[in-house]
Amino acid sequence: MLFLIPAYLSENSPIAYFAPAIKEYILKTDYFFVENEKTARKVIKFFAPEKKQADLKLFLLDKYSESADLKEAQKLMKNGQDFGLLSEAGLPCIADPGNLMVKWCHENNIKIIPINGPSSIILALISSGFNGQEFTFHGYLPIDKSEKKSRIKYLENQVQKTGYSQIFMETPYRNNQLFEDLCKFLAPITRLCIAANINDPNEEFIKTLSIKDWQKNKPELHKIPAVFVLGK
Repeated sequence: MLFLIPAYLSENSPIAYFAPAIKEYILKTDYFFVENEKTARKVIKFFAPEKKQADLKLFLLDKYSESADLKEAQKLMKNGQDFGLLSEAGLPCIADPGNLMVKWCHENNIKIIPINGPSSIILALISSGFNGQEFTFHGYLPIDKSEKKSRIKYLENQVQKTGYSQIFMETPYRNNQLFEDLCKFLAPITRLCIAANINDPNEEFIKTLSIKDWQKNKPELHKIPAVFVLGK
């Protein structure tokens, strides 16, 4: 079986936020697909401190991975070994490369066990006040300035044309620049939700304002995990 194991969104999240089943499934196996070994070990320790770190067998699965890179793990699974799939943050396979192994498991008749947990994308959406019935997640916006401008204007147009909420992210150290670009390229009446440090009881920041009002209330987002939502 492949257990899809959620990670916390903030290291300060209380353990009470999470389903007990997360610890149960972490204790069931020593074998995990991970995007980053250091992060994965911290997440495992958070949920199951009694788990012996020396027993862990971690297989790297990141955006550069291909199925051929995972043949050793795939052979183990075919021989009956259970694996966990850990995201860097939140749910696996959403803004996360884990779908590569999930697809392989479906093709090889290996059972998938998804476990409830937080998704920053969904939590931002439901906290925004925008349309939660119809929405699109775009991942990361382009880095190139002209391409980014075109994409921002496109997302704004989609909100006005379809009413769909438009969700996107940025690498945390570029959040302030993205905010400046949004204020520069969007119409003053366009509404933007910024959800930062989600699930951190001490630092959580979630607010929806018009661009005109955001320009008067500039947030400090440098190196802070954040999700951005445009909507009506």
